[in-house]
Amino acid sequence: MLVKHWMSKQVITIDANDSMNNAIHLLKKHNIKMLPVMKQGKLVGIVTDRDLKRSSASDATSLEIHELLYLISKIKVKDVMTKDPITVPLDYTIEETAEVLLKRKISGAPVIDNYGDIVGTITQNDIFRTIISLTGVERKGIQFGLEVEDRPGSIKDVSDTIREYGGRMASILTSYDLAPKGFRRLYIRMYGVDRFKLNKLKDSLREKASLLYMVDRREVKRETY
Repeated sequence: MLVKHWMSKQVITIDANDSMNNAIHLLKKHNIKMLPVMKQGKLVGIVTDRDLKRSSASDATSLEIHELLYLISKIKVKDVMTKDPITVPLDYTIEETAEVLLKRKISGAPVIDNYGDIVGTITQNDIFRTIISLTGVERKGIQFGLEVEDRPGSIKDVSDTIREYGGRMASILTSYDLAPKGFRRLYIRMYGVDRFKLNKLKDSLREKASLLYMVDRREVKRETY
């Protein structure tokens, strides 16, 4: 899943010499938290709602409200922006992008093409949308958490068992995190199994793997093993 398919393509930018007051207005008007800062058509920085709040607070000590508004109108974006901003290439995967945001402790980043031109922005909210799509959570259904042997065919054994009971899978995700050596965690979201067959399905799954939990969102109930 590539960034170019999930980024926000409508890029709202601001000039480095524009006022902080106008930056605040743009963030509120477009309901966004980040503005790429441009100078002569080139990306030179980034300003976020956090930068603006921090700057307003630091300069607001003992000021009357009209003095504060005047001060904000005089501060330039270039004075509060983050220079040399972290960017994400257009062909990055969502996973790589999430790693960048997490490591850098930032909420979003401009997306650039092979020529260094900004073509979009990617934020935590965009990542969340991707996760929702990737996991199939909108279908509700049932999620099984299992621990399977780390060997060829172990995931197929589980998925074939679910299909035998008429189940259709919305997503299959695996991870080595939290699993002992020689095993992996398997998370399957599925739907379509007759409720009266569910207990038999769980018994059959236990023959193939360790059943860690089952979340049944059809009745908003959770069973943990």
